[in-house]
Amino acid sequence: MHNNIMAAGSRDRPPMLATGRYAQWRSCFLRYIDRRPKGDALIKTILTMSPENKDHYKSEKEAIHLILTGIRDEIYSTVDTCKTAHEM
Repeated sequence: MHNNIMAAGSRDRPPMLATGRYAQWRSCFLRYIDRRPKGDALIKTILTMSPENKDHYKSEKEAIHLILTGIRDEIYSTVDTCKTAHEM
């Protein structure tokens, strides 16, 4: 069953994480990213993110989520195209 779960990601989406199999999942996930456009840059970003950068990234994602949750439908698509909370 675990092999089926690991294969569920296939080429179209990242592999799923099976409980207790982090090492295998990490390897599959990094190989999946490597096949994506700009894969080298993605892998470098993921593996070298400092705790400060990670905190900033999480805060930015939370701010974007809160902004998008609190706006009306008629302006959602305009605001959703912004890449940072500051742009919004």
